[in-house]
Amino acid sequence: MTRLSVNLNKIALLRNARTLGIPSVTRAAHIALDAGAHGITVHPRPDARHIRIDDVRELAALLKARPAAEFNIEGNPFEGLVDIAREVRPQQCTLVPDEPDAVTSDHGWDLQRDAKRLRPLIGELKTLGIRVSLFMDAQTDAMAAARELGADRVELYTEPYAQAYATASEAQVVSLYAAAAEAARNAGLGVNAGHDLNQQNLPRFLSAVPNVLEVSIGHALVADALEAGLAATVRGYLAAIAKAGRA
Repeated sequence: MTRLSVNLNKIALLRNARTLGIPSVTRAAHIALDAGAHGITVHPRPDARHIRIDDVRELAALLKARPAAEFNIEGNPFEGLVDIAREVRPQQCTLVPDEPDAVTSDHGWDLQRDAKRLRPLIGELKTLGIRVSLFMDAQTDAMAAARELGADRVELYTEPYAQAYATASEAQVVSLYAAAAEAARNAGLGVNAGHDLNQQNLPRFLSAVPNVLEVSIGHALVADALEAGLAATVRGYLAAIAKAGRA
């Protein structure tokens, strides 16, 4: 079954609005994992607008005590991510080409432009024993290049799918993701997915794009948790993943 990694950035964003230390990022991680989540994702940015380096360290310690769970750290490798990974050694680093002031990640890598700079950083992360995933648009012709750089996986950027969901263009758009995932697997890459996935659109995506290893979900999951509670929401997302398997 596809694994669920819960992104805690929005928990940290709410925490940072005051100086009281609530809600607790580590407490949220415990609740999510106890409810069945398979891992935790964070995306520290240079301005520390949400996840801070102390959060990363505390989560790394928490997850060392829970070896069945995976720690995935996302970020721009040219903006300090490799230094963080060198310190805490997560199981996976997802390399994302967002600018320091970006509101959120909104595109995948241009490997024709960025391959030369990425190659040594990917090599260092792999030397540290860290799985490397590249955040990519659903472009079939880029997957072999991602593998040639040394990546282990790609994370398909799914906002275009989320925007097309339940519209006349859904079938056409989802076919692009299915083709990109197939091209990735043919190149020897594992396939992850993330961005704007939610309980409604997730089953359709996973049914149409089989063998996705992991989805990383934060914004929609935290929004749902405000109504249903975090533990119940995590269980809801796991049920959505399971629904895709029964389709």
